[in-house]
Formats: sequence, structure tokens, C-alpha cells
Amino acid sequence: MSKTSDALEQLRDLPDDELLVALDRTRDELFRIQLGMHTNQVASPAQLRHKRREVAQIHTILHARQLGLETQAPPKKARQNKES
Repeated sequence: MSKTSDALEQLRDLPDDELLVALDRTRDELFRIQLGMHTNQVASPAQLRHKRREVAQIHTILHARQLGLETQAPPKKARQNKES
């Protein structure tokens, strides 16, 4: 799997309360990167794009759960037992 799909799978495994914490943390990181862009302290503008996309992914997961289109994935051990 690619890094993107692994990161997305990790986000989908989180419960709603942890997703909200991750959203707050990611928004804070995004703010710091934007501030760094204005003060010329950010080495890579790609960091900004990555954090914006991460915020959007978290919002998408939360919205899909509210609509009932998606549920939290079962823990990996439970998934492995079902597959066996």
C-alpha cells in the first residue's frame, strides 16, 4: 500500500473523539506552517498542501460517519481473526 492509503486507513481506524483531537492538532500544525510561510521559515511549500489535505480527509470521514455512510473500522486484531 502507498503512504497515502496507509495514513487514510489509520485515520479511519480512529474513534470520533480521537479524530476530533487529530483535527485540532492538524489545524494547529497548518496554522504554524502558514505562519512560517509568511516569515519565510518553511522549507517546503508541499507541507502546506499535505496538511490542508489531511484536514479535508478528517472532515470527510467525520461527515460520512454522521450520515451513516461509514463506520469506524474494527481493530486490526479483530479483522485478522475474521479473515482467518
